[in-house]
Amino acid sequence: MKPLSLSLVIALAFCAGACTTPESGPEPDPESAVREHVEAARAAAGSEHAFVLGQLCAGPIETVNAAAPEVTVPDALPATDPERDWYTDPVQVFDDLFYLGQTRFSAWGLRTSEGIIVVDSIFDYSAEAEIIDGLRRLGIDPGEIRYVIISHAHGDHSGGAGVLQQHGAQVVMSEADWDLYESDNSDAVAATRDIVATDGMELALGDHVVRTYLTPGHTHGTLSTILPVHDGGEPHVAALWGGTLFNFRDAPDDPRLDRLAAYADSARRFRELAGEAGADIILSNHPTYDGSTAKIPMLAARGPDDPHPYVIGNDGVRRYLTVAERCAEAALVAERDIQ
Repeated sequence: MKPLSLSLVIALAFCAGACTTPESGPEPDPESAVREHVEAARAAAGSEHAFVLGQLCAGPIETVNAAAPEVTVPDALPATDPERDWYTDPVQVFDDLFYLGQTRFSAWGLRTSEGIIVVDSIFDYSAEAEIIDGLRRLGIDPGEIRYVIISHAHGDHSGGAGVLQQHGAQVVMSEADWDLYESDNSDAVAATRDIVATDGMELALGDHVVRTYLTPGHTHGTLSTILPVHDGGEPHVAALWGGTLFNFRDAPDDPRLDRLAAYADSARRFRELAGEAGADIILSNHPTYDGSTAKIPMLAARGPDDPHPYVIGNDGVRRYLTVAERCAEAALVAERDIQ
């Protein structure tokens, strides 16, 4: 073997410290990285998830002066009681799934052959009217409620837990959010600890099995759920993302950047879980975030041969969670390296 020339040795030494390969490439500057995440989120959102893009990527969009998405989703469901501006009527969304929430805060009731699983309990002042009386208005005995899964321990989703517990439901929360709930609770009726949800836990009731997953970020113990539902007897799978905004407020010394990283990791993981489960429906605990403010009115006008407005396919579900992931990544870079 011929010895290397001096000039080639120098060139190789220089390149080892300064050259980059096409595969690795130089790290993008922070502004470019934020923009890349925003545009990836925009591509995933399309028109279908534009509202979520506009909410989660609002800060990064402003930071890099990117175009804001065009959003046409109504900002609330219609109020149907002139004396209670938060009240809206209960709705049967699938054969076995019911919307039992308010104009801006969601609660879902899954009816099985042996009782009802409720996901989220909205506020303490509204749970009786919306969930208990809502089931009665649908011709269902609220005594069928067996469990209430709390996605996270913020009062707009956990406030009615004690009310439903008084009606016989067992309350399900993660350990971290039970701790949060018990440390900072001012509800008129407080729930006592029933079931501590674990990652991948199965909650079987009659002919349905609901799975809960730990998806920390919005709170440290946020739960996201996979629920089987049916439309005209045809099976579908719903993925309910447990916490959406980046309004982290568990403790003043809780590092925000760590929370954004955890949120992005959770969105990435739940996207894969939803993909494996074949989820073709995305649900939220706010009706704007899953498009319920547009989809529920569409249900009222749905003809016998019309597609179900909530069934968006597995790709649509995965794209929704990609928006969540990429906006969290964009916010992380913007807040760590630019602001």
